[in-house]
Amino acid sequence: MAKKYFGTDGIRGKVGEYPITADFMLKLGWATGRVFAKEGSGFVLVGKDTRISGYMFESALEAGLSAAGVDTRMLGPMPTPGIAYLTRTLRAKAGIVISASHNPYYDNGIKFFSVNGTKLPDELEHQIEQYIDAPMTTVESAKLGKVKRVSDAAGRYIEFCKSTVPANLDFKGMRIVIDCAHGATYHIAPHVFSEVGAEVVVIGGEPDGLNINDECGATHPEVLASKVMEYRADLGIALDGDGDRVIMVDHKGEIVDGDELIYIIARSFHDKGKLTGPVVGTLMSNLGMEHALKEMGVPLFRANVGDRYVMELLAEKKGMLGGEGSGHIICLDKTTTGDGIISALQVLAEMMFSGKSLHELKSGMNKYPQVLINVRVEKKVKLDEIESIQKAVAAVEKKLADKGRVLLRASGTEPLVRIMVEGVDADEVNRYANQLANDVRKAI
Repeated sequence: MAKKYFGTDGIRGKVGEYPITADFMLKLGWATGRVFAKEGSGFVLVGKDTRISGYMFESALEAGLSAAGVDTRMLGPMPTPGIAYLTRTLRAKAGIVISASHNPYYDNGIKFFSVNGTKLPDELEHQIEQYIDAPMTTVESAKLGKVKRVSDAAGRYIEFCKSTVPANLDFKGMRIVIDCAHGATYHIAPHVFSEVGAEVVVIGGEPDGLNINDECGATHPEVLASKVMEYRADLGIALDGDGDRVIMVDHKGEIVDGDELIYIIARSFHDKGKLTGPVVGTLMSNLGMEHALKEMGVPLFRANVGDRYVMELLAEKKGMLGGEGSGHIICLDKTTTGDGIISALQVLAEMMFSGKSLHELKSGMNKYPQVLINVRVEKKVKLDEIESIQKAVAAVEKKLADKGRVLLRASGTEPLVRIMVEGVDADEVNRYANQLANDVRKAI
């Protein structure tokens, strides 16, 4: 059954536009409380990133949960993976994240974690939606939920992050520039990396409620690249607003994306005999990663775009490592969800073990040129039913053979057809992509 409010990654939109409004969040808090109150006593964790609307929404959620008779534990600003960790270790009924991840400050959203630190099952999301559309009631005064703040939340998560690399590994002598995107990691990431011995330079660490992801962080790694060169650092780490993505920069100022980081972690685990199962990427994962993994004897399985689908395929294939080129990387042997800080730590650990620079580590993968073109359409189309488009795609695929790849897909959120072509020759890839874009425009 289709969901009315929940998308593939919670509920997200522009602040002030339904459903990202204070009254909806009040009702959402109450609906969540009603669902989890059925399971007996306990509490729900609520954390947020640094955008200004987080104050409004955490108050609304808190009021709704209280009206339903459920206790709340407030975390304040906390990375999304940190909330997943604390939900699991504090044995909370659920964790609620107030964040729009890498989006601008004027957007916001809600994500949920189960007691296991994973996404809520569809069944519970359906139950919450049913209560959202029901009349709101309030329990008697003696049964109202109480609210407390978890004062040591940041310290707990910092220690957990550090525990994912060997305690005897000292990063002394390594200079790192960290871009916290003025987001939820601003008071976490600098401590993690300095406490394992690195010299840390922080940028994007002064949130004001409006500057989250603003020309900084994982979506703008070019800013970090310039700072790495300026400070003559060994590498740079760019996180996004809620800390579940990471993009890195090597000492030459070259950007190292999620696909390359997944390859480095896979190579490290494989060489130590610790990699189990296949690696899971998405339909957009670079062909170069697939070929590099194949040389190691490690298969790559492709999920639909979105961390939820990556996680589902990891579970199905019994894998432990997966993610996206955008920097959302899941190391299931370390934690239960994508975590930018923990993923970066695994890369740093491999640098120390191997004695190689980040630039040397990424060179084992030959990243193929990839061109993306969006073609706007008036309405959603079924591409597999348009013969001329299918013939055009087949013709390009035949020319590329096993040295390239074509992907056409209709966007699930916008009236767009997304065209992706990748291959060995950049000029050829660009020509084929534009050719297919013209074919799509003519056919639609």
